[in-house]
Amino acid sequence: MYARPVHEAEGRAVLRRCFEARGLTITEDYRLHDDGVPITLDGYDPSRRIGYEYITTEAGDRIEVTPAVIAELERRMVAGTLAVLLVDELDVAVARDLEAGAAAFLDEVARRGLL
Repeated sequence: MYARPVHEAEGRAVLRRCFEARGLTITEDYRLHDDGVPITLDGYDPSRRIGYEYITTEAGDRIEVTPAVIAELERRMVAGTLAVLLVDELDVAVARDLEAGAAAFLDEVARRGLL
């Protein structure tokens, strides 16, 4: 059976729903540029410093989400200063995969005391 790819708008809606269900207040298209990371996240709670980016070709995200940006986000996540879920559309077959990934991420964020 062929699974239809999860498009940008659908992926963003799924992630927003998952994050808000955990009590986060999501601002869409949040620019982290002022924090020294040149990326605009699909969704972010600036007071909790938790967000997500659904990387799709449709949105042109592969231009902005470079190895250097990913490395800086990972450095900050290891330091505990923020938590950002990065999900590539190529790793998602259906929306429920995205929901499962978001749930696992948010569970880990909660386990670390950030949520």
